Formats: sequence, structure tokens, C-alpha cells
Amino acid sequence: MDPGMNQLLKWSIENSDTASADPTSTTDPKAERPSGHPINPDALNALFGGPSDADLMKESMAAILSPHITIDNKLIAFDNFEQLIENLDNANNMEKLGLWTPLLELLSSEEPQLRMYAAWCVGTAVQNNVKSQANLLAGDAISILVKLSVEDADENVRRKAIYALSSEVRNYQPGLDKAVKALPKEFAPEGAIDAADMEAVDRVIGQLREDSARKAS
Repeated sequence: MDPGMNQLLKWSIENSDTASADPTSTTDPKAERPSGHPINPDALNALFGGPSDADLMKESMAAILSPHITIDNKLIAFDNFEQLIENLDNANNMEKLGLWTPLLELLSSEEPQLRMYAAWCVGTAVQNNVKSQANLLAGDAISILVKLSVEDADENVRRKAIYALSSEVRNYQPGLDKAVKALPKEFAPEGAIDAADMEAVDRVIGQLREDSARKAS
């Protein structure tokens, strides 16, 4: 059974049980029905044919990549995409939908606002998410994020690239090791550090943030 329909069936059973147990639901037509559990939007989409989150993610990326869409509308699409992947399941679905490759390619866009949004979305996707952290590592884009953090002329791009790096390296040793190797010598820590050592990670990220702030002043 489709997962959305399965959730819809479960919701129907749970709320039918709630209603039958409520004495006000059988005698007084004006009585307020208990709210029960809210229905999953994806379940409604399965019933009524609305777009799923996966559809919306693909449509957003298509708009971002389209040469016929204005930059303002691309940014709206990027904002929608970022909000969608705040959901852990949606972030984990990016690999299956083939969305990691175009997202990482946008880190090298000539348009600063697109680079900024790409880094922002990367940071959102990998935050506290080992599967997405592994996807970013596999995409070989950590060195690009390091370069954006240190060298990009746009302050907003640097800030979001640092945010993405911070999200990638925390509690994920392979990502941290890759980032440390890519860091310029003046930012690289002395010796190995543990990805679970938040103070050590904060020192590395803090240096990048301080450098970016100096460049902006």
C-alpha cells in the first residue's frame, strides 16, 4: 500500500475510535467533535492527488536551474527548497531524487545569491543528519565549501559556506577529516581533532567566522 494511503487509513481508524469513545459525538449534532490527531499532509495528497514533497523539491530545483526563470523567482524556489529539506525525511530523499548533484554544482554558480542559497541548503540538509553528511562527502564538495568560506568575495556566501561546514563536521569524523585537510594552514588545527569534541570544532569554525568578519569590515 502507498505510505500516504496507509497513514490515511491509520488516521481514519484512530479518529473513529476517538469519536466513538466521546459521548458528545453520537447525540448532539452541535457538539464539538474531538480533534484527534492531525492528518499527515502527504496522506491528503495521496487521496486528492496533490503534489508530494518530493514533487515540490524536484519542481523547485527545476526552476532554480531553468534559464527561463528570473533570478528573483529562482531565489523564491531556493527558499521553498530549503524549507522542504528542513524535514529530515525530505533531506534524506535528496539522493534518491538525484538532487545532490545539481545542488552541489550551484556552489560554483557565477551568481553570488545562488552560491549563498546552495551553501545554505547544504547546511540545512546535513545538520544532525549522518546520511546527508555522507552524501555531501561523497559529492566531493567539502573543499569547495572551504574555498567559499575563505575566498569568496561575498560575505553572505562566506557565512553560509561556514554554516554548511559547521553542520557537516560535527559528530561526523570523515567530514571533519576532509575539511581539515582542505583548510589553509592558518586555519588548520595542530594535530587531529575529534568530531565529537564540540569545543575543538568550535575553535576551527570560530576562526573562519572571525576571518570572514574581518574581510567584511
